[in-house]
Amino acid sequence: QASAQPWIATSGLATDEHGFIALRETLQSESHPNVFAAGDISAVTAHPRPKAGVFAVRQGKPLYKNLRRMLLGQPPQPFKPQKDFLRIIGTGSKSAVACKWNLAWQSHWMWRWKEWIEFRFMDRFRQLPTMAAEETPLQEGLMDPDTLKELSAAAMRCGGCGSKVGSSVLGRVLENVKAQAPSEARSGTVAASTILVGLNTPDDAAVLSIPPDRLLVQTLDYFKAILEDPYLVGQIVTHHCLSDLFAMGADPHSVLALAAVPFATERIMEDNLTQLLLGCLKVLHQSGAALVGGHSVEDSELGFGLSCNGLVQPERLMTKEGLQPGQQLIVTKPLGTGVLFAAHMRAQADGRWIDAALDTMLQSNQAAARCFQQYGVSTCTDVTGFGLLGHLVEMIRASEVSVRLNLEALPVMDGALPLFAKGVASSLQPQNLRAALFLKDTDLLSQHPLYPLLFDPQTSGGLLAAVDRERAMDCLSALHQQGYTHSSIIATAIPVEGTPTVYA
Repeated sequence: QASAQPWIATSGLATDEHGFIALRETLQSESHPNVFAAGDISAVTAHPRPKAGVFAVRQGKPLYKNLRRMLLGQPPQPFKPQKDFLRIIGTGSKSAVACKWNLAWQSHWMWRWKEWIEFRFMDRFRQLPTMAAEETPLQEGLMDPDTLKELSAAAMRCGGCGSKVGSSVLGRVLENVKAQAPSEARSGTVAASTILVGLNTPDDAAVLSIPPDRLLVQTLDYFKAILEDPYLVGQIVTHHCLSDLFAMGADPHSVLALAAVPFATERIMEDNLTQLLLGCLKVLHQSGAALVGGHSVEDSELGFGLSCNGLVQPERLMTKEGLQPGQQLIVTKPLGTGVLFAAHMRAQADGRWIDAALDTMLQSNQAAARCFQQYGVSTCTDVTGFGLLGHLVEMIRASEVSVRLNLEALPVMDGALPLFAKGVASSLQPQNLRAALFLKDTDLLSQHPLYPLLFDPQTSGGLLAAVDRERAMDCLSALHQQGYTHSSIIATAIPVEGTPTVYA
């Protein structure tokens, strides 16, 4: 017999006499209706059944439907399992016992029957690429039409222009996005006269008008999704891409999007692309920029990127050059997204750590950039894929200065240090370690628990800026008031002696 795990008894959930989670017919916990369960961990008290795979498997579809109904605000539906099921157990020498309805048979014919059932089932997996919607699995209710079409869709996809998302899907996506986006976001808050050709006209390229007293700042970024939620991915990637503009003091003007959506049915691809763009538009609207075009392709996994245009007055431009001895370096966000999401991919991260990291990643750097400009900052960069040390090295090499780094002052995301201690790290970490060549006393520093944090790649990370010493504390206080509560002074620039170096 199956036995219940001991943690169930301490969870606070109602249980049956054997210690399994007690369920209603709707697969909801009897004591906590917001908790669903299925399979051997649970028992539907109105319909007691033995612990057998046939019951667990057939609870999958009603569980999915009731979860979906709850999310849509609809009442869940009861599920009544079958009363009996066929059991065939091999006894050796190509003989088997078959049992059903309190009857039993044993013979070599039962063995043949068992083989026929099992090989027929396995053949369905071997023949997936050529399966059609009208084949046996669909008729028997083992797969719904959308799932079957989605599996068949990945069999062989074309490259080149054949990999583009179809015009009918794209057309419906753009109509959905225009209908669901806030009215202000449809054209952005950029003056309409500066976007001569954009999404509203079916032309081959966007046409923009650039004011004569502004510099045009352009950047491009793209990466595969770190989450399965396309709406969140659209927001995070947009924040990440716009951050390059903010790091240079520019105001976002317009963007072109590049979206890769996984092979699937038209309905699923349409939904994924719609959610990506709606997430993107939400952030663009907040920043005052407009989406003016883009490109979409089919791929094996979700990916998103933006080509961003920004405008800046020449005297307000910030770059990585110009760091002066005596200035103090402020970082605006905590570090650790690389190791946290590496652990998340391996199911080793606490959900609360990921939620806290997402809150930080969804925070725009726009207000921080404006704050730095108010305090006379001209040297700034954003902390992204190369890690804090990699971007700091870019800054000191461009400015021909050294810095004294205070490791203890580095702001850290919850969970990052325990994960480093377990040996978890991003796949980019080994390449980022090359920046250690610019560290003084690396052998000693490498023993510090915060040392791996220097090389952790950040997604939608914070800004790193140089502020004059006499204004640094006031600037830090202003950042805290703006909501950048993890902002910290982490280093001081010092005169260079030979090669630009990071001392600690």
